[in-house]
Amino acid sequence: MDRLQLRKVVSVVLLACGLASAQTITTFSAPGAGTGAGQGTGGFGINPDGVVVGSYVDSGNVFHGFQCVSGCGSPSSFSTFNAPGAGAGAGQGTITFSINLFGVITGYYVDANNVAHGFVTTAPFRNFTILNEPDAGQGAGQGTIAGNINPEGEIAGYYIDANNVSHGFVTAPSYRTFTSFDPPGSVNTLTAVASALSLEGAVTGTYFDASGAAHGYVRAANGSITEFNVRGAGTGSGQGTESASINDLGAVTGNYIDSSGVNHGFVRGPFGGITTFDVSAAGSGSGQGTVPEGIDLAGGITGQYIDSDGVNHGFVRSLSGAITSFDAPGAGTASGQGTFPATPNLFGAITGQYIDANNVHYGFLRNP
Repeated sequence: MDRLQLRKVVSVVLLACGLASAQTITTFSAPGAGTGAGQGTGGFGINPDGVVVGSYVDSGNVFHGFQCVSGCGSPSSFSTFNAPGAGAGAGQGTITFSINLFGVITGYYVDANNVAHGFVTTAPFRNFTILNEPDAGQGAGQGTIAGNINPEGEIAGYYIDANNVSHGFVTAPSYRTFTSFDPPGSVNTLTAVASALSLEGAVTGTYFDASGAAHGYVRAANGSITEFNVRGAGTGSGQGTESASINDLGAVTGNYIDSSGVNHGFVRGPFGGITTFDVSAAGSGSGQGTVPEGIDLAGGITGQYIDSDGVNHGFVRSLSGAITSFDAPGAGTASGQGTFPATPNLFGAITGQYIDANNVHYGFLRNP
């Protein structure tokens, strides 16, 4: 634990030194990405060095993984890869979520039988460790989804069993043993992806009860699970509290869905106190509102809001509560289009994707 605490202190010092750069948004498309509706590129994870990982969909609607360096500013900054065993049919392939400080990447692939398998790899992407939770189902739509990796190499995700029920799991090098978990009352447990595993091994996500209502949870490294619900969250099917991200100090962010189907943001402190918030321009209709996606070490939150026309926009919320909205250049302005931030890194750099007026996806990198 002393080593972990030292890393936290160093991270805070580095963070203080890294916030002086100007705000810029770089857009990118991975080599080989398709240009039809529903195709293109999406950034999912970003590490403290600014290395971005994600996936692209080609012209045949097959997924492939990518890593880009140096701000993703040129085709030469990209490395693309496919996990061994990944299917080559539409909706199959390699999906990448998370990269740690040391460049180790995790995600999952969908094989030719539409079964999911987790993987761990690192550049130059010649060697892959395949992750299969022992109780994961082997039917179409089942399998193992690896979603997060921390600097210790620990991985958190979820698996879908032979009865099509989801359960959380954690594993650590050498990835031979898996620990599965479900909060009490859960009929389906999901671990959030990309930034839902802290340095100390705490995991956050969402579980659904028998009525279909969502609840947030934090699972500590010792296995204890704390469930929580935001005041104002609805209790019906498709309503409730959804947790998206946890930082290394134990703060959690996500959204709650009220009884009218509207999304609102929240941040839960390390000791359980919850603050709710809304972007002022967010819509107030069902399916609209404020949806946080990630939280950095300083408590800065990034996410999206859906306006009254159904268009998505990015936002950043500071620890003090100040909110700045942004749109990636080229983002479409029709319902279902716009800007979709995914994950911030230690310094507040954000990756994600935007959907243009032709419904093609492009990645972006926003530096603070």
